[in-house]
Amino acid sequence: MGIEFSHIPVMLKETVDDAFGDKSGVYADLTTGGGGHSLELAKRLDPKTGGRLICFDTDPEAINAAKKRLEGMPVTFVRSNFRRISEVLDELGIDLLDGIIADLGVSSHQLDDAERGFSFHNDAPLDMRMSGEGLSARDVVNEYELSDLQRILYEFGEEKFAAKIARGIVNSREKAPIETTGQLAEIIKESVPAAYRREKNPCRKSFQAIRIEVNDELNALSEALEKGFERLKIGGKMSVITFHSLEDRIVKNTFRDFCTGCTCPPEFPVCVCGKLPRGELVTKKPTVPSEKEVSENPRSRSAKLRVIQKIRT
Repeated sequence: MGIEFSHIPVMLKETVDDAFGDKSGVYADLTTGGGGHSLELAKRLDPKTGGRLICFDTDPEAINAAKKRLEGMPVTFVRSNFRRISEVLDELGIDLLDGIIADLGVSSHQLDDAERGFSFHNDAPLDMRMSGEGLSARDVVNEYELSDLQRILYEFGEEKFAAKIARGIVNSREKAPIETTGQLAEIIKESVPAAYRREKNPCRKSFQAIRIEVNDELNALSEALEKGFERLKIGGKMSVITFHSLEDRIVKNTFRDFCTGCTCPPEFPVCVCGKLPRGELVTKKPTVPSEKEVSENPRSRSAKLRVIQKIRT
């Protein structure tokens, strides 16, 4: 059994303030985690007039913790990947949402609970599955081809020593399977130059890359943004917190696409495509945590909040 589920919600008030508009509205939290953002949003709802929150998470421990925290509130819990938002809303008989929030950070609980295999600070079985099901980090590390390992480390970890680390993993697993986070961390450290090891922990980027691959995080995010925006009412808002450049780039570019009108070549005298912007950025630049918040919760330091409002279908 893991440790108690805890997670300090990042930019709590800003995220909920930007998405919330109507106490009688229907909202979705795509990344419930320990329920911090969900609780703040649910407190503002009036169930007597239809106020309701749909809470998504793939992690059964997160769902169980949030159920206790939000007991008695107008909340429906769904153990599902947020990429299935359209199907879930259809199943629940919900047409459109008044607002959506998402905090894409790995929860403090998942990082701190050694048994989950997300952290390079503790030795534990290689896992990294948010849902506890399907492809694991052990599968990726022991079964992927050299070229695929190198690609994942480079693309998802932005790791400049991806080739050396991938080669180190393959050489090591030829002797014996790589079973634990501690073994993987040692292989990574031994595969990079000593100067790079001294500069900062060389495991962070590789562990991030493998975690993203295991959970198909970037494809799931793209799908969730597209489908979620489709299900927003006119005037509804979506607040999304990211923690690394890959996620932020997807959110930034997707929101920009929603806000883009005519795509005709500039030499056309008049528009023939008829495309109109469907969204409007609420925050032209991302909101970042205050210095006070970063000092109280250092994990918030890389967070960026982007918000969009739907203006037409």
